[in-house]
Amino acid sequence: TRDAVLACIGAEPGAEKIVRAAARYAGRLDAPWHVVHVETPALGRGGDARRQQVLRVLKLAQDMGAQTESLADADPAAAVERYARRHNLGKVVVGRGTGSLDRLARWREPFAARLARRAPDLDVIQVSRNAGAAERALPQASTAPQQPKGPRIAWRGYGISLLASTAAALAAWLLRPYFDLANIVMVFLLAVVFTAWRVGRGPAVLAAFVNVAIFDFLFVPPHLSLAVSDVQYLLTFAVMLVVALVVGQLTAGLTQQARIATEREDRVRALYEMSRDLSGALLGEQIAEIAARFVEAEFDASAALLPADESDRLLETGDAARVDGLDRSIAQWAYDHGEPAGAGTGTLPAAPVLYLPLKAPMRLRGVLALRTRVPAALMSPEQRRLLDTCASLIAIALERIHYVDVAQRTTVQMESEQLRNSLLSAISHDLRTPLASLVALADTMALEQSAQPTLHQQLRDKALRLAALVENLLDMARLQSGAVRLNRQWLPVEEVVGSARAAVAEALAGHVVAAELPDDLPLVQVDATLLERVLANLLENAAKYTPAGSRIAVAARALPDAVELRVEDDGPGLPAGREEAIFNKFERGEKESATPGVGLGLAICRAIVEAHGGRITAHNRDSGGASFVFTLPRGTPPSIEAEPPAATIAP
Repeated sequence: TRDAVLACIGAEPGAEKIVRAAARYAGRLDAPWHVVHVETPALGRGGDARRQQVLRVLKLAQDMGAQTESLADADPAAAVERYARRHNLGKVVVGRGTGSLDRLARWREPFAARLARRAPDLDVIQVSRNAGAAERALPQASTAPQQPKGPRIAWRGYGISLLASTAAALAAWLLRPYFDLANIVMVFLLAVVFTAWRVGRGPAVLAAFVNVAIFDFLFVPPHLSLAVSDVQYLLTFAVMLVVALVVGQLTAGLTQQARIATEREDRVRALYEMSRDLSGALLGEQIAEIAARFVEAEFDASAALLPADESDRLLETGDAARVDGLDRSIAQWAYDHGEPAGAGTGTLPAAPVLYLPLKAPMRLRGVLALRTRVPAALMSPEQRRLLDTCASLIAIALERIHYVDVAQRTTVQMESEQLRNSLLSAISHDLRTPLASLVALADTMALEQSAQPTLHQQLRDKALRLAALVENLLDMARLQSGAVRLNRQWLPVEEVVGSARAAVAEALAGHVVAAELPDDLPLVQVDATLLERVLANLLENAAKYTPAGSRIAVAARALPDAVELRVEDDGPGLPAGREEAIFNKFERGEKESATPGVGLGLAICRAIVEAHGGRITAHNRDSGGASFVFTLPRGTPPSIEAEPPAATIAP
């Protein structure tokens, strides 16, 4: 969005004020905001103190919700313009005055003016850099562990500078008999270039001055004296010093740029290798091993991957032993809140371990816990961004294997379902013929007035029960395979209820059935045979599971967009917690029951109701008994045109 805000900071004390102003401005616009620091060769001369100052301000911006970036370019205005266009940022907040971005403001155009000239479509907003005393003295605690190391490295560089100057002097003394002084000067310039390349700017400046002094002392008459007999040598010294300083600074700047480019290339290579390895991982253990190896190599830290289960609890894994001081309560907090916690964060910063939630596109997948051997290693925005990218890759890999597992289970379930439907269909067809023969034989025995009148009746009941079971199996197989086509017709609800009651009249003989059907019920467009089957199954179920003489009610009412039908009884009701499960195939209210049935009737009811675009549910009544409720969508029945009046015959 063009309303997004970009803040540009340097190493000056007012950088924090620029960040806070950008945050307020972005908050008023309700827009995202970024904070960048451009690291130029000139700014690299400030040493570790200036860099730590920038890192603290970038950390502050990150804690306030900004996306931070450290850029490297010789032209800050060009770098900021490219970044703003790449991220579609339309408003740029910069400091007003002679900050680090305007270090040469006396001799060149100010940074804000250069940026406005390069990108006239960007809104450049200038903020005063004047900072209070508290802001000028930001905490230095984070750099304390590095202070002993900095001077040792600096003295070593200056020592190398003096050795290079001594070597150049020795080489020049040996070459003196064979070359003119103009050529001897090149040896000293070479020493300055070598020093700038190996140890940086400060030692290179020292080498430039020392080399001029050695050249004057050893090679310019009078020898072994710093006095100059010919004034022309003063110009030589000046040119030699200027050239040495410029060449040394350029060499050091190019070396720094090359180092930054190499570091970025290493980060990209590491991410590529990690993503390549994660793409081939099929198990959570493999992902944990890859993550630990990457963190160890890139951050010099020990890491543990704590995945989460379906109930959002972090699992106990053996990886936790890799990280000393790991606190599972902090890890669970980071997971529950979706925010980093521990070392280097705003939550429990004194903890030795950093906890990063693994945010995948669909949900959180766990927590990455790591403990660095150098606490300041993660202060760099580049390193923190690399770590965040690493966490994202791990989360996506965990989500990928989760859905691979879900897809495999679904495939197995579908294949099992298809096989079961095929088996049900085959068994049903094979059983229908002998069952029809059994029913016919029972009817024949009844006609012949058997000596045992109850024998043929029992045979007939069993055969009819098996026939109903086979019919249910066949219907379930057809509904699951999609072979059933609805023959929709506009029918009154009363007619369908009456047909269902007649179909199961024998089962309802010992019960009191009451129908509560208002006169104003609209017509419904349904398949009469299938809807009759739904009501018949519900009524037969109510008769099976309630004692003789109990009441069964069939009721209906019109809703704004549907017609609701209800079958209620006064029986023992449904088992608690199984109100939804009883609609699954081969599920019954009681696992072990003397009541005949295999658990297909309600599954068929749900399949038929859902095929009509409705929904069926079950629950226990407050007064006792079970209630089954299903809805059918309402429509607009066709209008019936009135018959024309009969013609009259004139007398």
